[in-house]
Amino acid sequence: MLNAISGAAAAQPVARPASSSAQPKTQAQPSKASSGGDTVQLSNAAQAAQEARETSAQTSKEAAGGDIQARNLLAREQAASKSSAK
Repeated sequence: MLNAISGAAAAQPVARPASSSAQPKTQAQPSKASSGGDTVQLSNAAQAAQEARETSAQTSKEAAGGDIQARNLLAREQAASKSSAK
């Protein structure tokens, strides 16, 4: 059950210092990647479709650049080709 509180003083606003160094920085700094234009976020299904369409040369290039998913794909393809060659 809710009861009204009577006789409570109203909250007073707190004065903030005028110096700019004391104010917290709440504005987000734009990143270098998003400063050039709009960014696009692909869904998981769209990412999977894009990965399926990419060529083996592109996969190799991404794997050389450190893409773990590309490295795993190349390892699976290599294992599959070894097992089918037997």
